[in-house]
Amino acid sequence: MHLAEGVLSAPALLGSAAVAAMGVGLGLRRLDDARLPLAALLGAAFFVASTIHVPVGVGSVHLILNGLAGLLLGWAAFPVFFVALLLQAALFSFGGFTVLGANLLIMALPAVAAHYLLRGLVASRAPGGPGRRRLMLAGAACGLVGIGGAILIASLLLALAGGRAFADLIALLVAAHLPVLAVDAVIGAVAVALLGRMMPRALAAGAA
Repeated sequence: MHLAEGVLSAPALLGSAAVAAMGVGLGLRRLDDARLPLAALLGAAFFVASTIHVPVGVGSVHLILNGLAGLLLGWAAFPVFFVALLLQAALFSFGGFTVLGANLLIMALPAVAAHYLLRGLVASRAPGGPGRRRLMLAGAACGLVGIGGAILIASLLLALAGGRAFADLIALLVAAHLPVLAVDAVIGAVAVALLGRMMPRALAAGAA
């Protein structure tokens, strides 16, 4: 979900930009050469999925897949999403440069949360690895944590910027993303189950 320019207050913009910058710095330190191909793949998936969007109020509705990216990348999701959001702002005017930090925080912070909350479900090193049902559960939870967290952070930023004046916009944003949450959860479940069968090393990697 891309928040538009001219909506958030200066303190909200500056605060979110500062936190996002720290996340990018930490993510760059955690992004090693071995995970660059996976990071590029997930960044491209995020770029394409979030380019197809529908404007709703002061934001937009689109797939994010941030929970899935966070599960595999951890803090490295910050620089990956930063590049994608920067390109979208420059090429398509999605979001904007002034709200780049806020939009990055909205999408990347829940991704990191998904990593630490769900990594234990898929990182089993036991023979055979985790079962298919467990993988699908973790993948579906990625959608719930990723989209749910993004809704929460976006709503908080809007509440801080506009207070009760943005109450209707926040309600619209939440309602519009409920179908996205369901679709993201289904995609996450299928993707993690396939990764468990085809690229188990991606799931068995250590925490980022």
